[in-house]
Amino acid sequence: MGCSCGEFGNTADQHFNAAKVAKELSQYRRKGPGPTTRRLRDGIVSAGLRQGTLLDVGGGLGSLSLELLDAGFSQATVVDASSAYLTAASEEAMRRGYSTSTAFVHSDFLIAASELAAATVVTLDRVVCCYPTYEPLLTHALELAKIGFAMSYPRDRWFVRAAIWLENAMRRRKGNPFRTFVHPPSQMMRIIEGAGFTLARRERTATWSADVFVKSR
Repeated sequence: MGCSCGEFGNTADQHFNAAKVAKELSQYRRKGPGPTTRRLRDGIVSAGLRQGTLLDVGGGLGSLSLELLDAGFSQATVVDASSAYLTAASEEAMRRGYSTSTAFVHSDFLIAASELAAATVVTLDRVVCCYPTYEPLLTHALELAKIGFAMSYPRDRWFVRAAIWLENAMRRRKGNPFRTFVHPPSQMMRIIEGAGFTLARRERTATWSADVFVKSR
């Protein structure tokens, strides 16, 4: 599928540029997946979700997809608005032997959602904080999740809000239009539970929460 990115997609494409992505890829190859990715991976596997298909929304380098393919998933689709991320993700999937098991979609998920197939598990690792409004993002993602849904997001704590305010202020001074947000967890949980999902596992750091949900049967 070709790129159909809108305003958010253009902003993300500028922010997550080739230099930034190359640095992140080098770190990933040296140290493995980051803390939220590890926690989501472990939580998904612990919830009994070890096979099927994955839709990795805002998947970046595709590190969570690759980790779950290692764990037993058969197919992963990585959606991201950054062309630099998808180029790196495609190269990494080929390097790891997963080029035929991984598909890539260059688009803002909100634009591409109606054209994407449902998956066994849908993930949003550090994605909800990139959108100014979380309701449509969660709603569309949950509609595509057959059994499992997992996401990581900033915790609503004063020092987290202060750090994100500072980051956004620095971006504003540099003319970078990209912004990040802290959304209310209780309201996000209301949407997820309203879609029929139950919390199966939650792991937290001082600043992040990594939650895994399973659809109620």
